[in-house]
Amino acid sequence: MHPPLAPLVAATAQWLLRAYPPGSGAVDRALAHAQARQAADVAAALRYPTELDAALVDVTGGGGADRLDWITGAGADDAPWRSWVDEVVASWAACLLGDPALARAAVEAAGRAPAEYGRLLAPGDLDRRAAALLRHPDLLAPVADLHRAELLTALALDPRDPAVAV
Repeated sequence: MHPPLAPLVAATAQWLLRAYPPGSGAVDRALAHAQARQAADVAAALRYPTELDAALVDVTGGGGADRLDWITGAGADDAPWRSWVDEVVASWAACLLGDPALARAAVEAAGRAPAEYGRLLAPGDLDRRAAALLRHPDLLAPVADLHRAELLTALALDPRDPAVAV
Protein backbone atom coordinates (compact mmCIF):
# COMPACT_ATOMS: atom_id res chain seq x y z
CA MET A 1 0.00 0.00 0.00
CA HIS A 2 1.21 3.47 -0.80
CA PRO A 3 1.64 5.30 2.55
CA PRO A 4 -0.74 8.16 1.61
CA LEU A 5 -3.54 5.58 1.31
CA ALA A 6 -3.29 4.49 4.96
CA PRO A 7 -5.86 7.03 6.28
CA LEU A 8 -8.27 6.18 3.46
CA VAL A 9 -7.96 2.42 4.07
CA ALA A 10 -8.37 2.83 7.83
CA ALA A 11 -11.42 5.11 7.50
CA THR A 12 -13.09 2.94 4.88
CA ALA A 13 -12.54 -0.21 6.95
CA GLN A 14 -13.94 1.61 9.99
CA TRP A 15 -17.02 2.65 8.02
CA LEU A 16 -17.57 -0.94 6.85
CA LEU A 17 -17.40 -2.17 10.46
CA ARG A 18 -19.90 0.43 11.62
CA ALA A 19 -22.29 -0.28 8.76
CA TYR A 20 -21.96 -4.08 9.16
CA PRO A 21 -21.12 -4.59 12.85
CA PRO A 22 -19.13 -7.61 13.97
CA GLY A 23 -20.27 -10.17 16.50
CA SER A 24 -19.89 -9.37 20.17
CA GLY A 25 -16.59 -9.56 21.95
CA ALA A 26 -13.05 -8.37 21.37
CA VAL A 27 -12.02 -11.38 19.29
CA ASP A 28 -14.97 -10.96 16.92
CA ARG A 29 -14.20 -7.26 16.54
CA ALA A 30 -10.53 -7.98 15.82
CA LEU A 31 -11.32 -10.70 13.27
CA ALA A 32 -13.91 -8.55 11.49
CA HIS A 33 -11.54 -5.59 11.51
CA ALA A 34 -8.80 -7.67 9.87
CA GLN A 35 -11.19 -8.74 7.12
CA ALA A 36 -12.49 -5.22 6.48
CA ARG A 37 -8.96 -3.83 6.51
CA GLN A 38 -7.70 -6.42 4.03
CA ALA A 39 -10.64 -5.82 1.68
CA ALA A 40 -10.21 -2.03 1.87
CA ASP A 41 -6.46 -2.33 1.31
CA VAL A 42 -6.87 -4.41 -1.85
CA ALA A 43 -9.67 -2.17 -3.12
CA ALA A 44 -7.57 0.97 -2.52
CA ALA A 45 -4.58 -0.57 -4.28
CA LEU A 46 -6.74 -1.27 -7.32
CA ARG A 47 -8.44 2.12 -7.25
CA TYR A 48 -5.22 4.13 -6.72
CA PRO A 49 -2.48 1.97 -8.28
CA THR A 50 0.28 4.54 -8.73
CA GLU A 51 2.23 6.84 -6.43
CA LEU A 52 0.65 9.80 -8.24
CA ASP A 53 -2.87 8.44 -7.67
CA ALA A 54 -2.11 7.93 -4.00
CA ALA A 55 -0.60 11.41 -3.69
CA LEU A 56 -3.64 13.01 -5.32
CA VAL A 57 -6.08 11.28 -2.99
CA ASP A 58 -3.82 12.27 -0.10
CA VAL A 59 -4.39 15.90 -1.09
CA THR A 60 -8.10 15.65 -1.91
CA GLY A 61 -9.28 13.10 0.66
CA GLY A 62 -11.65 10.22 0.18
CA GLY A 63 -14.87 12.11 -0.37
CA GLY A 64 -16.73 11.07 2.75
CA ALA A 65 -19.36 8.59 3.83
CA ASP A 66 -22.58 10.60 3.46
CA ARG A 67 -23.96 8.76 0.42
CA LEU A 68 -22.96 5.39 1.86
CA ASP A 69 -24.71 6.25 5.12
CA TRP A 70 -27.84 7.21 3.22
CA ILE A 71 -27.83 3.97 1.18
CA THR A 72 -27.30 1.69 4.17
CA GLY A 73 -29.19 3.68 6.77
CA ALA A 74 -26.01 3.71 8.87
CA GLY A 75 -25.94 6.25 11.63
CA ALA A 76 -23.89 9.26 10.65
CA ASP A 77 -21.83 11.41 12.97
CA ASP A 78 -19.34 14.23 12.59
CA ALA A 79 -16.22 12.20 13.33
CA PRO A 80 -13.29 13.62 11.33
CA TRP A 81 -12.22 10.20 10.01
CA ARG A 82 -15.46 9.96 8.02
CA SER A 83 -14.18 12.49 5.47
CA TRP A 84 -11.50 9.96 4.49
CA VAL A 85 -13.99 7.24 3.57
CA ASP A 86 -13.86 6.55 -0.17
CA GLU A 87 -17.17 5.43 -1.68
CA VAL A 88 -15.58 3.49 -4.54
CA VAL A 89 -13.12 1.74 -2.23
CA ALA A 90 -15.96 0.85 0.16
CA SER A 91 -18.02 -0.50 -2.74
CA TRP A 92 -15.14 -2.54 -4.12
CA ALA A 93 -14.28 -3.84 -0.64
CA ALA A 94 -17.91 -4.89 -0.21
CA CYS A 95 -17.69 -6.78 -3.51
CA LEU A 96 -14.57 -8.58 -2.30
CA LEU A 97 -16.04 -9.45 1.08
CA GLY A 98 -19.14 -10.92 -0.52
CA ASP A 99 -17.46 -12.89 -3.31
CA PRO A 100 -14.38 -15.03 -2.58
CA ALA A 101 -13.61 -15.63 -6.28
CA LEU A 102 -13.65 -11.90 -6.95
CA ALA A 103 -11.44 -11.34 -3.90
CA ARG A 104 -8.87 -13.82 -5.27
CA ALA A 105 -8.86 -12.05 -8.64
CA ALA A 106 -8.47 -8.67 -6.96
CA VAL A 107 -5.60 -9.75 -4.70
CA GLU A 108 -3.82 -11.16 -7.74
CA ALA A 109 -4.48 -8.03 -9.84
CA ALA A 110 -3.22 -5.80 -7.02
CA GLY A 111 0.02 -7.78 -6.94
CA ARG A 112 -0.48 -8.81 -3.34
CA ALA A 113 0.77 -12.03 -1.76
CA PRO A 114 -2.29 -14.23 -1.15
CA ALA A 115 -0.75 -15.54 2.08
CA GLU A 116 -0.95 -12.02 3.54
CA TYR A 117 -4.69 -11.82 2.84
CA GLY A 118 -5.81 -15.09 4.38
CA ARG A 119 -8.70 -13.61 6.36
CA LEU A 120 -10.13 -12.10 3.17
CA LEU A 121 -9.43 -15.04 0.87
CA ALA A 122 -9.97 -18.03 3.13
CA PRO A 123 -11.92 -17.03 6.21
CA GLY A 124 -12.22 -19.73 8.84
CA ASP A 125 -15.31 -20.51 10.85
CA LEU A 126 -14.39 -17.94 13.50
CA ASP A 127 -13.84 -15.29 10.82
CA ARG A 128 -17.19 -15.99 9.20
CA ARG A 129 -19.01 -15.91 12.51
CA ALA A 130 -17.28 -12.70 13.59
CA ALA A 131 -18.10 -10.94 10.31
CA ALA A 132 -21.44 -12.52 9.44
CA LEU A 133 -23.00 -9.19 8.44
CA LEU A 134 -19.81 -7.95 6.78
CA ARG A 135 -19.69 -11.04 4.58
CA HIS A 136 -23.40 -11.38 3.75
CA PRO A 137 -23.79 -10.77 -0.03
CA ASP A 138 -27.43 -9.69 0.23
CA LEU A 139 -26.68 -7.12 2.93
CA LEU A 140 -23.60 -5.87 1.07
CA ALA A 141 -25.42 -5.58 -2.28
CA PRO A 142 -26.59 -1.94 -1.99
CA VAL A 143 -22.99 -0.80 -1.42
CA ALA A 144 -21.28 -3.40 -3.62
CA ASP A 145 -23.55 -2.67 -6.58
CA LEU A 146 -22.66 1.04 -6.58
CA HIS A 147 -19.34 0.48 -8.35
CA ARG A 148 -19.21 -3.26 -9.13
CA ALA A 149 -19.07 -2.62 -12.89
CA GLU A 150 -15.97 -0.45 -12.49
CA LEU A 151 -14.31 -3.14 -10.37
CA LEU A 152 -15.01 -5.78 -12.99
CA THR A 153 -13.54 -3.45 -15.62
CA ALA A 154 -10.45 -2.84 -13.48
CA LEU A 155 -10.03 -6.59 -13.15
CA ALA A 156 -10.70 -7.12 -16.88
CA LEU A 157 -13.65 -9.39 -16.07
CA ASP A 158 -16.75 -9.54 -18.24
CA PRO A 159 -19.94 -8.96 -16.20
CA ARG A 160 -21.83 -11.05 -18.79
CA ASP A 161 -19.65 -14.07 -17.97
CA PRO A 162 -21.74 -16.53 -15.91
CA ALA A 163 -18.67 -17.30 -13.78
CA VAL A 164 -18.59 -13.67 -12.58
CA ALA A 165 -21.04 -12.95 -9.78
CA VAL A 166 -23.08 -9.82 -10.43
